Amino acid sequence: MTVTNILLSGVVGSTAYGLAHEGSDVDRLGMFAAPTEELHGLHTPKESHVSTAPDRTLHEAAKWCRLALGGNPTAMELVWLPDELYEVRTPLGDELIGLRTTLLSAQRVRDAYLGYATQQFRRLSNRGEGAPAQDGRRRSAKHARHLKRLCVQGYELYATGRLTIRVDDPESYHRFGDEVAADPDAALPLLRGFEEAFAKTRSVLPDRPDERAADAWLRRVRRRFYTTQ
Repeated sequence: MTVTNILLSGVVGSTAYGLAHEGSDVDRLGMFAAPTEELHGLHTPKESHVSTAPDRTLHEAAKWCRLALGGNPTAMELVWLPDELYEVRTPLGDELIGLRTTLLSAQRVRDAYLGYATQQFRRLSNRGEGAPAQDGRRRSAKHARHLKRLCVQGYELYATGRLTIRVDDPESYHRFGDEVAADPDAALPLLRGFEEAFAKTRSVLPDRPDERAADAWLRRVRRRFYTTQ
């Protein structure tokens, strides 16, 4: 997959969280700018490019902004990575990192992170369908780890306006994954506990994100990649 005009790209997923084990895939996420002229025609360019081997997802700048403004946890990682995990950084990408807190809002962060965590719990409840027992347990442990991570990171972002990508005490996540793989209901107390924590905490985030900042940045991107024939 060849994509030009990449603005920001880095290693995300289990490697970034500190939860990778031997044999784990290395996931990459990035953002690119479509040539502005191509946005004016009848058929607009693809907004996302996804590949495997290597595992990489690239979103067009406008799509990434929409995802981030909606509180999407996966998209949000891209602007909170530790410096050493970035593989491509450009001035426009750095500008967006500088704007990252303006993309946040209390309700959207809460709904997105808890929503994704709840999806993980549903997957746990339906674990192993059509898969060998060992594969089912391995998948369940992975879903459980991500459930806990989503709750912890989402609550941090909601309460403090900051997002720490690398988790504290990775071993506790692996223990949790093993416990939940043996009994999916073991995840429920953690999920309910974070639902209560969100409900009781007054967020530092505004009610709505500052879409004007994202829009102004995107217009700078369009000017940068506009060329006349």
